[in-house]
Amino acid sequence: MTIAYWCIFVAILLPVIFTGIAKFSGPGYKPKHNLAPRAFLNELQGYRQRANWAQMNTFESVPGFMAAVIIAHQIGGDQTLIDGLAVSYIVLRVIYGALYLANKGLPRTIVWTMAVGCILGLFFT
Repeated sequence: MTIAYWCIFVAILLPVIFTGIAKFSGPGYKPKHNLAPRAFLNELQGYRQRANWAQMNTFESVPGFMAAVIIAHQIGGDQTLIDGLAVSYIVLRVIYGALYLANKGLPRTIVWTMAVGCILGLFFT
């Protein structure tokens, strides 16, 4: 498996990590909340609420990233460039999540834009 394919694996796990932060990094989550986890997550405040939002945004971003990596491989793109863009996407999405938790809007938007650029770049490798 290429590094870029491993990055897809990591990208799939990112929302799970953000959800874990939202649910388990503060008080209040009990097994009964798993009956309606979205309702519980919608009631969170502060950084835990933002962790949930980062999770939702990451779920929105991952399918495009996955498709771009697969297409880049199928069109025979330069593997070093594919791997570099894929790793960059993952690093940027981790930074994005950290900035979301820290409530830093403008830097978060800049990093989000750069991660989208990585996805778009994969189509032109």
